[in-house]
Amino acid sequence: MAAGRAGGGSRTVVIGGVPAGLLQDELVADILTIHFQRSRNRGGDVRRVTFPTRCPGVALVTFEDAGVVERVLEKDQHLLQDQRLPRPFPLTVTRYCHNAFLWVSCTLSLAVFRDHLLLEDLLQEMQKQSPGLIFGALQRDGQVAVQGSFPELRVLREFLLLKAKSLPEEPEKEGKPQQRGRRKLQEPRGAAGMRNSSRGAPREKSVLVLDMDIYHYLMCFPPRALQGNEVVISAVTDGDIATVSIESAASKAGVLQAKKTIENHSVELQKMLRKERICLKEHSRAEKQRYKELCNRLKPHYPKVLVMPCDTHIDLVGPSADVFGFTEEVKRHSR
Repeated sequence: MAAGRAGGGSRTVVIGGVPAGLLQDELVADILTIHFQRSRNRGGDVRRVTFPTRCPGVALVTFEDAGVVERVLEKDQHLLQDQRLPRPFPLTVTRYCHNAFLWVSCTLSLAVFRDHLLLEDLLQEMQKQSPGLIFGALQRDGQVAVQGSFPELRVLREFLLLKAKSLPEEPEKEGKPQQRGRRKLQEPRGAAGMRNSSRGAPREKSVLVLDMDIYHYLMCFPPRALQGNEVVISAVTDGDIATVSIESAASKAGVLQAKKTIENHSVELQKMLRKERICLKEHSRAEKQRYKELCNRLKPHYPKVLVMPCDTHIDLVGPSADVFGFTEEVKRHSR
């Protein structure tokens, strides 16, 4: 947000893979400043480092000169090294986006590939396939944490599904039906619960995966094509991912049309939406209540902004200019 206010979006890069919790935040910001000022890293004068941000392990670096952004993006690899760090940390550097900075965190299970591939090699292949994503350490149970933009995670998901389909089928065991490991990969956590809860009359059904914030915004501000469509839309969330179920007792065509509408509209929302978080963790109960009342008073002036209050924070999702104005109003009235 600071980069946007200062008109520095064109001079700002997003840094992923920043070590969090090892040193004080101010020291990490200093180390990042030194790294991106060095000529060997193709850097230049740094105006500001924003760390921490609302996304764990992510920082914003704003340069004095926009030309530096192009240079640091061209460098093949950025390795954060400092004697105060226990080891070097590889960084991912991507361009700052004015319109949206919707960040998704999820956990992938690679256990289905264990009998066919070396998981460490598969993880390296995933990192090459999706360099804009941040991958955590591979766990013993085959799980790995991944962070990044929702469109990039969706591309990675399709890559893994194709990989799973290419696996050789397991031989059928006597007395047991044949099972394929890829079904677990295709069926997100929570999907089985949705399926069992809808038993009864035959219903047409389709499932798709969305960013959770986009799902909430789409449900609050549904496109006209969904209005009057006799479908039931529900979702099960897992982290920042929403597995959306579209059902209807009327027709399969209605379900497919609703799914297509949601998919197309979600792509447009991904381009235009911005999310900001007002942190309330350090505030008293009375102060938190004042913030929530203030947001309720401001909502009529910003009808396109979705306000999602929680105990520790308030999330604002909407068009960039509206979210910016809403946030500035909150800051001004809360002083």
